[in-house]
This record gives sequence, structure tokens and C-alpha cells, in this order.
Amino acid sequence: MELTLEIVVLPVSDVDRAKDFYTGLGFRLDADFRSDRGLRVVQVTPPGSGTSIIFGEHLTDAAPGSLEGLHLVTTDIAAAREELRGRGADVSELWHDADGVFHWAGDAHRVPGPHPAADSYATYASFADPDGNGWVLQQVVTRAPGR
Repeated sequence: MELTLEIVVLPVSDVDRAKDFYTGLGFRLDADFRSDRGLRVVQVTPPGSGTSIIFGEHLTDAAPGSLEGLHLVTTDIAAAREELRGRGADVSELWHDADGVFHWAGDAHRVPGPHPAADSYATYASFADPDGNGWVLQQVVTRAPGR
């Protein structure tokens, strides 16, 4: 069996504000559709990603801003951070987890700066959209076997 993750539904309170935010970050606008019964679907895709996010009206019952831990993977986290900041995102400084395995929820056990011994899977930065949906940048230079 082969399954691909294609869409993540993002709960937002203001569709046009979210659309402006994400396209301002450089996400590609793929669609903005409305149905006669009031359904609105906006689809955007991060640069280089095979997975898109959608948000709109009547798409989810989740509270706006309730998603956490959405990961954007990059080979150069410092450059990605600076570009996102230049496009208006309030991106944190680089950090790594004290355990060095993955990061804890929230900001528990965060250590300032990049991970000293690893260039892949261990250095992060984070930001939120206008509703508070939480994004994590993760640097992956060399993928683990089988990935």
C-alpha cells in the first residue's frame, strides 16, 4: 500500500487574513473556491512541498489556532528563518531539545542555539500564524536511512 499525506486542514478565524499571511510567506496559492451554500476552500502549498494546507469556511469544527507542531523541513534553517522573518513571520531564534531526540510540547526543555553535534533532525525554530497555529522549522541535511 502507498499512502501520501496531501492536505492538512488548518482552523482559522479569518480566511482572508490567513490567505494574506501564508501567501506573504511565499506559500503558493493553489485554489480559492466558494460554493453556493457558503463553503470556502483556500489551498496553499509551502515552497517545495508535496503537501498543502487548506483553510476556509465550514471546513472544520476545530478551534482556530488549535493546531500545534506542524513541521516545515529545510536543509538550511538559518536561511529559511531569515527569509520567513523578512516576509513577516515572527520566527524564534534557533533552538534544540535538551534530550536530543525530538522536541517536547510547548517550549519545555528547549536549549538556545543549534544542536552542537548534529545538522539533521535536531535544530529547530518556531512561529505561529495570526490565529496561533504553531509551526516548527526543522533542519534536515542528511535524511535517516529509508526516509
